[in-house]
Amino acid sequence: MEVTLLGTGGPEGLPRPDCPCAACAASLNGDARAATALLVDGAVLIDLTPGAAFAAARAGHSLAGVRQVLLSHPHDGPPLEVPAGLPQPGRVPDGRELALLTGHRVRAIPMDAPGTGYAVTGPDGQRLLYLPPGAAPAGIAPGAGHPGPLGHPGAYDMVLADVVHRPDALARLRAAGAVGATTDVVAVHLDHDVFPGTELRRRLAAAGARAVPDGATLIVGVYQDVPDVPRRTLVLGGARSGKSAEAERRLEAFPDVLYVATGGSRGGDTEWAARVQAHRDRRPGSWRTAETCDLVPLLDDEDGPPLLIDCLSLWLTDTMDTVNAWDDAEWASGGESALHKRVEELTAAVRGTRRTVVAVSNEVGSGIVPATASGRRYRDELGRLNAAFAAECEHVLLVVAGRPLRLRG
Repeated sequence: MEVTLLGTGGPEGLPRPDCPCAACAASLNGDARAATALLVDGAVLIDLTPGAAFAAARAGHSLAGVRQVLLSHPHDGPPLEVPAGLPQPGRVPDGRELALLTGHRVRAIPMDAPGTGYAVTGPDGQRLLYLPPGAAPAGIAPGAGHPGPLGHPGAYDMVLADVVHRPDALARLRAAGAVGATTDVVAVHLDHDVFPGTELRRRLAAAGARAVPDGATLIVGVYQDVPDVPRRTLVLGGARSGKSAEAERRLEAFPDVLYVATGGSRGGDTEWAARVQAHRDRRPGSWRTAETCDLVPLLDDEDGPPLLIDCLSLWLTDTMDTVNAWDDAEWASGGESALHKRVEELTAAVRGTRRTVVAVSNEVGSGIVPATASGRRYRDELGRLNAAFAAECEHVLLVVAGRPLRLRG
């Protein structure tokens, strides 16, 4: 089955008309995108957009063989003009399946937002799933194998979805077995929320997805070499740099994440409680939370879900409290060696873990030199911990002013 992307952008295209933002200004040449529409084997057109006939011609195709035109979402603005010779476009009721004379079968998938998804099975048995902008499949039960609303059992060969705005859609599909290790996940409905080019590719790669230019023709079922999601990632940054949000984004397309909060509850501290609540509100509802600094057993658990550890700097504070590292005499008489042993145990566990791990830590060594010996001790030990942890990670990021800079991977 062959799929030609006549457009890969959001409903308004990219750049958006009359939008002065930096992302739109940078969306030129290969980064410019028309509204998403796809042509399947020259026979099925999903989402009729302005200029579809010209887009097909530029890609070396014609719309003359189209036998079905499907709409996946409400279209704002003036009515669309249907090119001469095309069937009248329409939407298939949720759960209904069309059998076309071309040998294609199209099943309408219910969404949790206005719109309809389409599962298309080609004459050769290859299968793709297309989701409308801003939507995810509704009624999926995680762990159900591959529930009825998504059609036939097993993972799809290709999924085209709004990965940037609805990464939870991928998480749901992965939990249901509809997206597997060999599924080609292609991001569509791309808008100006993520800067084009390197930043977009980095964001998509973290979700196990890729973007293609308008006019690209893809063969469903042909394996694509998408960058592997790294097993171990360390995200560094200063206060309010955006490091936690960046770490969370790296796992939001995956189900059953365990969020490891090392800061505790700090009863009575209302400012800390507000910080904790802000983090909880930002996380997907399917994630679980564990409040602990006992990280080694979690890393040693081979069968557990991905871990998001936030953060190593609070783990260090707890560990220094445990060994009484703040007292100069205790530090000199064994506290230092006890702390370094704990750090070695942690980094050894990171080296040997089979779980996906994203850890957050503060970068505090670039500012004012602390006035106290204990402050300087903490600064130095956190620098050593960050360096040791980073040495065991395939991917290391430094977040500055909300912009992630790649240090490794």
